[in-house]
Amino acid sequence: MPTVYPGRHSTRIEGPFVVFIIGLRINRLLAVNKWLPVARAMGPMLNELYADPSLGLLAAFPSFYWRGVMLTQYWRSFDQLIDYAQSRNAAHLPAWKAFNQKVGTDGTVGIWHETYQVSAGKYECVYANMPAFGLALSGGFQPAEGHLRDARSRMRPDAPGEAGNS
Repeated sequence: MPTVYPGRHSTRIEGPFVVFIIGLRINRLLAVNKWLPVARAMGPMLNELYADPSLGLLAAFPSFYWRGVMLTQYWRSFDQLIDYAQSRNAAHLPAWKAFNQKVGTDGTVGIWHETYQVSAGKYECVYANMPAFGLALSGGFQPAEGHLRDARSRMRPDAPGEAGNS
């Protein structure tokens, strides 16, 4: 069971980072032979990414919704995300090939992703009575006091703790 930190907390990430959200939607519930292999493909990729931090993944966590699953990932850079996705030595390309061969455009399983590049200091977050979660998995988890006390202060690009700022 993760540790719950009472009170309000926030996080700071050094420099820019990338938020990558990827998901699958089960369009035909009974086509288990199509969607289950797609769902199982993410585990080996995450294991590979967590085993080698130099690949750029900072943290990831799943969310479930009706007919699907979504994985929010935090990456050090867009280039590292693309390098991993296109690497012939990584688990992604074989999984992508298998999806296209088995599912292709038959409509049984939908997949999607969104990518956001976040500039240093151009984000804010707060967690009340929570374990380290979301973006806080990527940065330090600290009390929401001082420059982290409110949303406007947390969003300031010149807030203390940012790279290049005093």
